[in-house]
Order: sequence, then C-alpha cells, then structure tokens
Amino acid sequence: MTAVTTAFAARTGGPRQLAGAGVLLRFSLRRDRVMIPLWIAANALMVLSMPGTLKRLYGTAAERAVLADQMAADSSLRAMVGPVFGESLGALTAWRIGVYAGLLAAVMSLLVVVRHTRDEEESGRQELISSAMVGRRAPLTAALLAAAVANAVLALVITVGLAGQGAAGALALGLGIAGAGLVFATMAAIVAQLTESARLARGLTGAVLGAAFVLRAAGDAGAGDGSSVPTWLSPLGWLENLRPYAAERWWVLLLFAAAVLVQCAVAYALAGRRDMGMGFLTVRPGPATARLGSAAALAWRLQRGGVLGWSIGFLLAGVVYGGMTDGATKLVGDNDKARQIFERMGGQSGLTDTFLAAMVGIMGLVAALYIVASVLRLNGEETSGRAEAVLANAVGRPRWAAGHLVIAFGGAALLMLLAGLGFAAGYGREGGPILGACLVQLPAVWVIGGLAVLLYGVLPRGAVGAWGVAGAALLIGWVGPALDLPQTVLDLSPFGHLPKLPGGEMHWPPVLVLTALAGVLVAGGLVGLRRRDVSG
Repeated sequence: MTAVTTAFAARTGGPRQLAGAGVLLRFSLRRDRVMIPLWIAANALMVLSMPGTLKRLYGTAAERAVLADQMAADSSLRAMVGPVFGESLGALTAWRIGVYAGLLAAVMSLLVVVRHTRDEEESGRQELISSAMVGRRAPLTAALLAAAVANAVLALVITVGLAGQGAAGALALGLGIAGAGLVFATMAAIVAQLTESARLARGLTGAVLGAAFVLRAAGDAGAGDGSSVPTWLSPLGWLENLRPYAAERWWVLLLFAAAVLVQCAVAYALAGRRDMGMGFLTVRPGPATARLGSAAALAWRLQRGGVLGWSIGFLLAGVVYGGMTDGATKLVGDNDKARQIFERMGGQSGLTDTFLAAMVGIMGLVAALYIVASVLRLNGEETSGRAEAVLANAVGRPRWAAGHLVIAFGGAALLMLLAGLGFAAGYGREGGPILGACLVQLPAVWVIGGLAVLLYGVLPRGAVGAWGVAGAALLIGWVGPALDLPQTVLDLSPFGHLPKLPGGEMHWPPVLVLTALAGVLVAGGLVGLRRRDVSG
C-alpha cells in the first residue's frame, strides 16, 4: 500500500501536491451525504428489481428463449437495450438494465466530479480553501476519490443483491457499471480543466456520454452480437460486451481500467498547468451589441444551450421510440404479463396505443428532470453571487426569477411538443393523437417544477431536494408498474393522475387541477423569494 501511495504521489507531483486531499474527501462526502446515497439507491433499486420482474414475465426457459430470438430479429429493440447473450434471469437482467444502469452511474459520477472541481472554482470557494495548506492537485484527487467511493458502493450493492443469480455474473455486472461511472468521472475531470464554466463542463461531458450511447445503439442495431466497431468505441458497449452471466469476458475490465488511468493522467497533467479559475478553452468575448437589456434576455442567454441540447434529445428520442413501436408491440403481445405492465403504465386501450402512452409517460418523467434543472439555475445564480449584481439594479426579484421560470416551464412545453413530433415522424402515422398525448403530460411536469420553485423560494438550502422529488416520480412511474406496486403508491406521483393517451378518454378535471396546483406552488415560491434574504 505504501509503495502504491508513493508511486501515485510521484506521478501527481509529490506529496505536497496532494496535501489535504483526505480532509477534502471527507468534506466532499459530507456535502454529498444526501445526493450520492439517493443516486446509488435509485440505480441499485432499478437493477435489483429486474430479476423478479423478468421472472414474472418470462418464468420458463422456453419463454426466455423466445424472447432472445425475438430480440435478435429486431434491430430497433437491440438499439434501445442491446443484444441478448444468455437466457438465464441474470443474463436477461444484464441485458435489460445494464446499459441504463451504467448510464446513470456515469451521470452521477460526472456531477460529483464537476461539483467538487469546477463548481468550487467558479464560486470562489476553492480559492479560499487553496489559501490554506492544500496541495495543487488535492481538490481534483478528492473529487475523483468521492466518485470512486460512490461507484464502489454501487458495485458492492449490485454484486451482493444479485449474488443469488450467480456470484460471478453479479460481480461482473457490478464492476462493469462502476467502470462506466469511473470512465466518465475521469472524463469530467479532464473537461473541468479545459473549461471555465461548471455548466459547460457538465454539458460537454454529458454530450460525450450521449455520443457513447448513440455509438452503442448504432452498433447494436447493425450487429446482434455486440461485435460492431461503433459498439466497441463506446464505454457503454464495453459494459454489454463484458457479458455478465453469459461466459463473462473479464478482460474487458482492462479497457475500463486503461481508460480511467489514461484520463486520470491527462487530468492531473492539465491541473498542474493552469491558473486557478482559468481553463484551456478560451472564452470568446460577447458581441459588442449584446441584447441583454432585460432579466429575461439574460436568463435566455444563460439557458439557451441547455434548451437546445434537451430539445435535440427529445426529438431524437421521439423518433426512436416511434420507430420501435411495431416491433415492441409484437414482442409484448406474446406475453400477457408484459401486456399487463404496459397497461398499468399506458392504460387499457389497444396494445399499440398502450405502448405509445407508456413511452409518452416516460418522456414526461424525463421532462421533469429538465424543469428541475432549469428552475434550480436560479439557485446557482444566487449562490455564485451573480444574482446579487443583477438585483442591485432596477430589477425586482419576481421579475428576475420570471425570466428563468418562463424558460423552465415554456421549455418543458417545447420538449414535449418536439417529442410528439418525433413520435409522429418515427411511427409514420397520424400525429395529432400522439402530439396531444405528449402535451397532456405538461401539468404533471409543471407540478414538479412548481415544487422546485417552492423549495427554492422558501428553503433555498433544501432546493436540491427537488431532485429527490423528480427522481421519486421517475422511479414510481418506471419501476412501479413492473413491481406491481399498489395504485395508492402510483398515485403519489402527479403523473399517475393523468389520462392515458393516446387511446384512452380525455378527462379534463385532473389536468386542470394539476395545472392550478402548479400555479399555486410557483406563486408560493415567488412569495418566499420576496420575503427572504438573498445570499451571496
């Protein structure tokens, strides 16, 4: 252990460069004592619930063999969830949820690393901390170790939870998911050195993650055994080619290890060659005649990149989901239990409409994540001190907040509109009903956004709890029907009260009540914002 520590210290510039890393690690874990456990719990619950769900759906070896044959024959379904490498419950669990668990681990990791590196520098806190006896590379080390601890705990929980399906497969799946998380943790560490903005660091790393998912999807659509070049170019493709529960390829873990080590070396090299608060990507000066004459214009300038990225993602997701509708309905139609799950998600109408309604509901749940992120941009502007400079002028707090809220709530409407257009284009049939089904999701999305506004306005330190609300709604809506949770539990989510469209009947009362509730929550948040102090 001493030799490893000495070698690591030598590679990172000596012990002085890492002075205080242990203290910063404890501080980082303390700050994330709520966020990291929530991410781990949500991801682990999604993975560990899958064997029971699959056993109810495909209880016999013959049924699982039919499922594997159907997946091998449908390229659109392979693009979404990957190829099937085995017919056991463990192998089907790795197939059904492995890539998405790796995706969530990657998002968790990049958020942790950016929060404790570029976010700290941007807020000025890192400069204060570095004035003490703290090494130059200690903050980066602490951030990476925090991400490593989170991924190690996630891997341990998954390995122990799935050990009943086979210890070797459980270990492979747990290590693969953690490996994907660490690859993007170190990627985020590099990007955090290149940029001067935490928002840009998260956006660029998220774009790389999206590209990795697209590469894997394109490769799996073209080859049913995970052997295509695009699949091997993606860390998410490495995860599926690890083949947990299907003659594990342990050597694939070396790809994760090599990527982590190389990216760590690059991140540490960059960290030692820049000034505090600076980045290697130069920031272009704004136009000489920038149209920032209002708080709303400033809010749009700050959030337009995020709106564009989410919009592209929703449009493409709609096209993909629409294109796979026929294949998915054929697959579901052969299994009564799978049909029942989709009916709990999408209503009792025809199977095609039921599937579309279920997918539209998932898009609404994801839109809730967008609206929370957009609303909490207010909190970021306040804690960074930038809001104070704006409010020092002739700009009232409601007017300042309104600029961001219009983008948050209007942006959610834009996302669902684009998702509807994507569904119509991918499905290739009449787009009116599916477009209406997407827009019906908005009242529930707005309620989640309203809760975020209320938390920010009344209890700004607890505003991050809005992520927990959105995450709970996502889990209830996605995992709840598969776990056969009682209707009372499903009704805890605002999405559980919406009419199941297309195919179902339109009921206006719940839509109007949820819309009114969202308005009340927003008003309460704005009142709280007016009455409390603004932090700097």
